[in-house]
Amino acid sequence: MRAYGLIVGMWVRSTLAYRASFVMMAFGNFAATALDFVAIMLMFSQIDALGGFSLPEVAFLYGTSGVSLGLADLLLGSMDRLGRRVRDGTLDTLLLRPAPVFAQVAADRFALRRLGRITQSLLVLGWSLTRLDVDWTVGRMLMVPLMAVCGTAIFGAVFTAGAAFQFWAQDAAEVQNSFTYGGNAMLQYPPTVFAKDLVRGVTFLVPLAFVNWLPALRLLGRPDPLGLPGWADFLGPVVAALMCAGAAVAWRFGLRAYRSTGS
Repeated sequence: MRAYGLIVGMWVRSTLAYRASFVMMAFGNFAATALDFVAIMLMFSQIDALGGFSLPEVAFLYGTSGVSLGLADLLLGSMDRLGRRVRDGTLDTLLLRPAPVFAQVAADRFALRRLGRITQSLLVLGWSLTRLDVDWTVGRMLMVPLMAVCGTAIFGAVFTAGAAFQFWAQDAAEVQNSFTYGGNAMLQYPPTVFAKDLVRGVTFLVPLAFVNWLPALRLLGRPDPLGLPGWADFLGPVVAALMCAGAAVAWRFGLRAYRSTGS
């Protein structure tokens, strides 16, 4: 963590040396992600509900998923560059430094501009919370930040596992992106609009449903399309911990399998 913090601090100072550029890039990131929600609003200008969910409920799914991915992307989004380092052999440089390779790869070119995505998602989430017809008890209020923490950990595990896969595939960034950014695009919409086989896949195979779908169904009082028992909605922390442990094992095996470029 200390090595990660030092590298991040270096990139943050580098970014803030050109503050006007940073502001423009952060705003561009904010505007680009906001277009996704604009599309949802345009959709609801023609319909009253999507898969049985109202606009505030879909906005809640959008916000919780966006915040989780945004935080994971901010903290570990640079992991998708690992394949390039494996191909050109520059990973050898990181192996020679007196710091954990994972910390160096995760913090490499730390992009503070990604705060734009997080800010936009937080605004949508805040708006949805004021419009939801929910009896806000202490337990329900605590579920929202818990969803963000667990979702960040789950997406972070996917980033890490995808990076570990690149030790063998060497050019699998788009495969990783299909589960991270693609998964986020799917989680923005209700599970009721997707085929049950797809919902089963993101529940049991790559358990992205625990980012927001299952806890949100409990919070909003919606039935589970898969008919899972009620206690499954609270398994987010367990799933996040298991996925992080699995990603750590995958990273260790991948790093041990690295043999440089061979030239």
